[in-house]
Amino acid sequence: MKSLIIENITLYKVPPRWLFLKITTKEGIIGWGEPVVEGKAATVEACVKELQHYIIGKSANNIEDIWQVLYRGGFYRGGPILMSALSGIDQALWDIKGKALGVPVYELLGGAVRHKMKMYCWIGGDNPDVVLEQAHEKAKQGYQAVKMNATGGMDWISSLKDIKQVANNIKLLRETFGNDLDIGLDFHGRIHKGMVKRLIDEVAPYHPMFIEEPVLSENNDALEHIYSYTSIPIATGERLFSRWDFKTILHRGLVDIIQPDLSHAGGISEVRRIAAMAEAYDVAIAPHCPLGPISLAAALQVDFVSANACIQESSLGIHYNQGFDLLDYVSNPEDFDVKDGYVHLFKKPGLGVEINEEKLKEAHKIGHNWSNPIWRGKDGNFTEW
Repeated sequence: MKSLIIENITLYKVPPRWLFLKITTKEGIIGWGEPVVEGKAATVEACVKELQHYIIGKSANNIEDIWQVLYRGGFYRGGPILMSALSGIDQALWDIKGKALGVPVYELLGGAVRHKMKMYCWIGGDNPDVVLEQAHEKAKQGYQAVKMNATGGMDWISSLKDIKQVANNIKLLRETFGNDLDIGLDFHGRIHKGMVKRLIDEVAPYHPMFIEEPVLSENNDALEHIYSYTSIPIATGERLFSRWDFKTILHRGLVDIIQPDLSHAGGISEVRRIAAMAEAYDVAIAPHCPLGPISLAAALQVDFVSANACIQESSLGIHYNQGFDLLDYVSNPEDFDVKDGYVHLFKKPGLGVEINEEKLKEAHKIGHNWSNPIWRGKDGNFTEW
């Protein structure tokens, strides 16, 4: 394979809350990536610009060497900003290599182990009427699985009224759809250790597909008590950023499903390694992806080659995307169609997503300044969002 020299990096900050990256080689091959932390797009953009001097003029073929230099070359390692910047660059390099060779990325990773990937989509969780309405909408779109927030803001030790409310939405879905709909429950790190087991008691009769982030990732030691308490699969990992972050919970047997994000956890290179490491512990992977089409395409490339990939998140129609949805910047939306709950194996070279750059340029003029909402309890104390 002839050398492909990296000539230029272009960044597009576009609504609703995304940052897209374009790497161009001297030979004219373009690769796309999505380096972003939700609410910190400008910070990640600055980090990508700081990393440019490591890669401009280098061969795009040398994906692993570039990964190692970007991860280790600045002395300080890991964390959401550096790893998200690295993720987008890594995605774009795999896109370039696939396009140069005329094959999808999964072919370069060893070939597909499946011909389609099961999908789920987010449906809210704060209002019962909206949850039911959105679940019906997703079912019509072809989804057989959904995920919703288990709670809104919660006190460190919540009232009985708040505890009882938690089960209402999943109860409504289970009564409406029976066992025909898989339902993931996202605790979103909103629940503190003292409340998790009480809440598990409330939702267990309705058989969630998994419980996600029952505690904040910095409190993952608490999973030792939670894991042994329930038969519901425990999922976590969207706020872990490398194989070293996942190492402890895997080794201690505290998780059933890991959820690395392709735009946060080192891109395709690192998430493929994380998936392989999880397989050695008999743990499934379900990549986190409330982001845009490039991140989703990258996640699916890993899913296609990972025997332990169990389901893939999609942000289509998520509430963040008002005005600009997942496929608005994509020229081949048909390749992302969900049929009977699955997305079928991509056939196009590279990541398999064709970006409409003209739409990006127009949207870049609008930009965004998205940030997390700040929630407070009845007493004015900060609560987790």
